[in-house]
Amino acid sequence: MEFNAEGAPIAICNVGGEVHAVEATCPHRGGPLAHGALHDTMLVCPWHAWEFDCTTGENDFNPNICLQKYAVKIEGGDILIDVP
Repeated sequence: MEFNAEGAPIAICNVGGEVHAVEATCPHRGGPLAHGALHDTMLVCPWHAWEFDCTTGENDFNPNICLQKYAVKIEGGDILIDVP
């Protein structure tokens, strides 16, 4: 699922009941990560199949390429994301 925080897209991923949030723009070519598939913890860009672990933000091929990860807190039915 995608959420916009002041114009910055954030991908929200549910992995086994645990919610994670990462930046939703692929650093490769700007693909919309929130529109990609989620395979276990791997978020797959729908444009060129780059994969990122949504629990760490790391790229599966090169861990030096990382997405911004955001802290998540669940309160009642709300998902709260700590964005700068």
